[in-house]
Amino acid sequence: MEMETKQQQLRAQIPESWMQYLAPEFEKDYMQNLRAFLKTEYEKRKSIYPPSKEVFAALQATDFKKVRVVILGQDPYHGPEQAHGLAFSVRDGVRPPPSLKNIFKELQRDLGKEIPASGDLSSWARQGVLLLNATLTVEAAKAGSHQKKGWEDFTDKIIHYLNQEREHLVFMLWGAYAQKKGAYIDTKKHLVLKSVHPSPLSAHRGFLGCGHFSKANAYLKQHGHAEIRW
Repeated sequence: MEMETKQQQLRAQIPESWMQYLAPEFEKDYMQNLRAFLKTEYEKRKSIYPPSKEVFAALQATDFKKVRVVILGQDPYHGPEQAHGLAFSVRDGVRPPPSLKNIFKELQRDLGKEIPASGDLSSWARQGVLLLNATLTVEAAKAGSHQKKGWEDFTDKIIHYLNQEREHLVFMLWGAYAQKKGAYIDTKKHLVLKSVHPSPLSAHRGFLGCGHFSKANAYLKQHGHAEIRW
């Protein structure tokens, strides 16, 4: 009963602005299979990140109608106290991981911003930056452990509806995985910015120097939207 309640709580976390599009997904086979998988994982008392109340934090923080920028990640962080439901973001007080450090380096280079002391990107999310991971949960210390369980289908739908129902959004696709996931985004309606991933393994091959933050703000301003205070 406790685990069933946890599953119901997951669905109940999604705000109405998103549920008017996403509600049918919860009746589909892939979501039923995902629910069963998560139920089993919770019953085994495995450590799952982020905590269940933060699985849909990205949707909670950024209303569907207020999304202006979408940044696609892949997996939640799988270390203790790191993941809190926003892609690339870590809780206040947690040392920023290498990819986030490179994001801050590019932000400093691009806009002259001081590198923040905190790796919590909640302030971006509140301004309309959807920080969306492709997979919304992960087992502790096991990167990719919840991939191909159904989350990717669900987050594909999120991107689909943003692409279809909104106009003049900025999509930041960092790395081959994000670019493949966002390959169908209509570039006549939206600005799609692509680069390599900010990981230390690739950042020097084009992420550092990409200028995505200034380009996003210029596009938003051009179309009558407020700029993001990065």
